[in-house]
Amino acid sequence: MVKITFQQVSAQKPEKESDGDKIIIPQAHEQLVLPVKSKKPFPTGLCCLTFGLVVFMSGLVLASIYIYRYYFIPQQIPEDSLFHCRVVYEDSVYAPLRGRQELEENVGIYLDDNYEQISVPVPHFGSSDPADIIHDFQRGLTAYHDIALDKCYITELNTTLVMPPRNLWELLVNVKRGTYLPQTYIIQEEMVVTGRVRNMRQLGPFIHRLCYGKETYRLRRSQRRRIERREAKKCHSIRHFENTFVVETVICNRV
Repeated sequence: MVKITFQQVSAQKPEKESDGDKIIIPQAHEQLVLPVKSKKPFPTGLCCLTFGLVVFMSGLVLASIYIYRYYFIPQQIPEDSLFHCRVVYEDSVYAPLRGRQELEENVGIYLDDNYEQISVPVPHFGSSDPADIIHDFQRGLTAYHDIALDKCYITELNTTLVMPPRNLWELLVNVKRGTYLPQTYIIQEEMVVTGRVRNMRQLGPFIHRLCYGKETYRLRRSQRRRIERREAKKCHSIRHFENTFVVETVICNRV
């Protein structure tokens, strides 16, 4: 006879579990702390750079407009400030026997910019050269562009010979009804070339526009009253008027 018996098997858990398999669940009283990203500082340097760039570009645009307007574009002049004049005068310097002579020129007066522009055409007789002249009262300079030589000459403005724009405008308005100015006389001033002008910008926009691209020289006034005959060949003259008398500007090269 065979006896069969059964043994009870109890399931036992492993004694130790690996630490990597543990899952820790926070308790209710513990707070979950999340990482907070730090705020980036406001880019003030970039804003200052942008603002400075805008200001610089605005100034560059305005400067370009100013230079283009005053240095390259001839200004429009109102009709009441543009005069075509002829003056009769007695030439007691070189031709006392010829009696009265006539000088013709175009005068533009710019009251707002405080300068005068005179254009003297080729004279009908005489040895005077045609010229364009600017009297800049703002800069205190006079520029002669001798058209025959295509050269410019710069000197200090002589206010004893040249009327200010307002006074000259009033004079020409008063005589505009007639064809001729009252009969007048001629005086002479002698200039001597002293050197070449290199920096044209310092002469101002109006003279710069007149003399741009031309040989330009500085002049100084001579103290002599008369020019010697042996030196006359080294000189050339421009006759013009911007007063109640005619002026002959004699320009001489240095020996």
